[in-house]
Formats: sequence, structure tokens, C-alpha cells
Amino acid sequence: MHGLTDDDSIGAALPLLSRLPPLRPGGTVTAATATRVSDGAAITLVSPAELRGDRPGLAVRASSIVGCDPAYPGVGAAFAVRDALDKYGSSMAKIAAIEIVEAFSAQFLAVCDILELSDADPRICADGGALALGHPWGASAAVSVVRLFSRLIRNGAPAGSLGIAAASIGGGMGVAAIFEVVR
Repeated sequence: MHGLTDDDSIGAALPLLSRLPPLRPGGTVTAATATRVSDGAAITLVSPAELRGDRPGLAVRASSIVGCDPAYPGVGAAFAVRDALDKYGSSMAKIAAIEIVEAFSAQFLAVCDILELSDADPRICADGGALALGHPWGASAAVSVVRLFSRLIRNGAPAGSLGIAAASIGGGMGVAAIFEVVR
């Protein structure tokens, strides 16, 4: 729009970001690396297939809720994703879109490392996640499913395409669900 590349935008932002103090001395969590709590709402409807009629939608194919070491509260999503993939008998290579609720950039990077994904993978939060759009507490999981729906259904993904919505929960838990496009 303004003739700047992503690299130019990042380069221009770095001096501004460096002025934001960390939460703790020597820390890395700043206003630039943590989500802001925001207003938000979403609704999802889970219904039998016969009520869907001929409308496209997402079918839940597998889900997982896991606990993990509470000393690492931001990585539960990774373990929940792995468990859901195991339950469904699939792999990350077959996933078309991924929505991860990330509260902190370091947490997002750790989840990507555990899942062996590049943090630049275009399948992950392609329209912006909580870091970019805000973190509506109490609605984050539903918001991520709505974002997944928008990316897959509204963008015309073919029937059978798979997506994942996942979130880490403070205190050492993670949730994830695998959805399949049905048309």
C-alpha cells in the first residue's frame, strides 16, 4: 500500500519497539510481545449433519485436552495438537490451516518449535492471531474456530481440507480440535 516491504516495515518498527521496557528487568515480555486484552465475541454451533443441510461447514474430527508441566504454561497447545493428530491418524503435513491462540510471542515460537513448524508457515494464523488482533478472554477459542471457518469455508477450500484450532491455557493445559471442511 505504501510501497514498503515486510522487511522495511519491521526495520522501521524496531527502533520504536526497543523503547518498550520489559515487564521484568532483563525479560523479553513487553507490550510488543504480549497480546492486549480486547473485546470480542464469537459463536459456534455444533449440530448433527442432517441439520446442516446443503450449507458448507466444519466437522469436528478429533479433539484433545491435555495437561503439561505448569512451569511451561504456554506450550500446552502443542501437546494437544499432537494428541488430536494421533487420535485422527493424521499429520501436520495434511493440515491446510492452523489457528493458535497465542498470548505471547515467545509462547507462539515455543509451540511452533515443539510442532516442528516454521514460525513463518503461511498456514498459521494467516489473517492475524491474538498478537495482532487482541485476546478476547473467554471468547478466544470460539474466535479461533470462527477464523478457521472463514479461512477454509469462505476462501473455498475443497471438501476434506483439514484445519486445527488450538490454545494453551495458563496453569499448564492445552486444547486442540481438528476440523474437516464439509460441503
